[in-house]
Amino acid sequence: MSGGSSDVILERMMSLHPKVIDLTLDRVWRLLAALGHPERALPPVIHVAGTNGKGSTQAMIRAGLEQAGKTVHAYTSPHLVRFHERIRLAGELISEPALAAFLDECETANGGEGITYFEITTCAAILAFARTPADFTLLEVGLGGRLDATNVVDSPALTVITPVSIDHQQYLGETLAEIAGEKAGILKRGVPCVAGPQEDEALAVIEDKAARLGAPLLAYGQHWHVAEDRGRLIYQDENGLLDLPIPNLPGAHQVQNAGAALAALRHLGFDEAACEAAVTRAFWPARMQRLRKGPLTEAAPRAELWLDGGHNPSAGEALAATLARMPKRPTRMICGMLNTKDIGGYLRPLSAHADQLIAVSIPGEKATLTAKETRDAARAAGFAAETAPSVADALTRIVAEEPEARVLICGSLYLAGTVLRDNG
Repeated sequence: MSGGSSDVILERMMSLHPKVIDLTLDRVWRLLAALGHPERALPPVIHVAGTNGKGSTQAMIRAGLEQAGKTVHAYTSPHLVRFHERIRLAGELISEPALAAFLDECETANGGEGITYFEITTCAAILAFARTPADFTLLEVGLGGRLDATNVVDSPALTVITPVSIDHQQYLGETLAEIAGEKAGILKRGVPCVAGPQEDEALAVIEDKAARLGAPLLAYGQHWHVAEDRGRLIYQDENGLLDLPIPNLPGAHQVQNAGAALAALRHLGFDEAACEAAVTRAFWPARMQRLRKGPLTEAAPRAELWLDGGHNPSAGEALAATLARMPKRPTRMICGMLNTKDIGGYLRPLSAHADQLIAVSIPGEKATLTAKETRDAARAAGFAAETAPSVADALTRIVAEEPEARVLICGSLYLAGTVLRDNG
């Protein structure tokens, strides 16, 4: 292939398959074989699936491992600003020369065959991880689990399933049990699995799959417990009790994510110092991220700006719980969403916690809801809602009326990425 910058190669890769999502592992296996099976040469893998909390949980596990002096590869998706965010090599974001080289090698090995963008870029990440020494590899599932492109490691060190809820029904099934079955597809014979808090229906599916595979299950509420108590995080398992600071990632739901991360670290034999680092040193952008600098904050110096990329009903409930615990302050929302999401289910829990919603479309996204569509859905969910042509325009309107408002920009990781890019 002609190579070029990573942006040029990634643009070519987007045209290799007519669909963005087409769940199967056949194309991935073909390309990995052509590359010499790099998936067989990865440092010990921790594979993370779930509907919500995958990224935060993985970030906490990474923080704990790195505090213990371990070098860690990490694969996440989607990216917010630059593709390089998806691939962290031995603790550092992949460099442009390395990314371009691995993408080019995968493009050449693929030989123009049909393959989705996520599949071929996942193969590039796996190739990079196999070629670079490290102590652990963290793989975050892109969608589902059973047929996800990351599900190619026969014997990971550990699997983790964060809370499962209804999302991506067009790909994973209409019922919670069907979706949980897809997530449980990452379980491997004899490999322990940490299961975060689950609805009974989802847990039953995970337990059944674990039993059939002889995979030891470390389930929340049975094998480990976590809770907030008087401003501290209390974690307990068969190895004893940990009394730790509340997670630095904002939101009550992060206590549960921290519990899964701690269960993983404890199972792997890491000490209390690693566990404390997991909850105090993790960073995961666009998950109730406070914006403190950049053009948006300069345009609203007295306002309190927050950014969150959650986009399904469970994320809406978690965000509502977070807002309910925050000090009272006039609250406004700026919201943009994709037309593939359950916007009513996302917004309904939030309507009691915001005084107004201003709807925007997501720049550059073909699947965005129009601002008017989001506005109408917000009104149906109980909001006083209007539209604006952009986030900046919406913010200007808000602070003209309420200079010290709490402003939450939310509804999509794609909108969050646009905000982070434009806000520097």
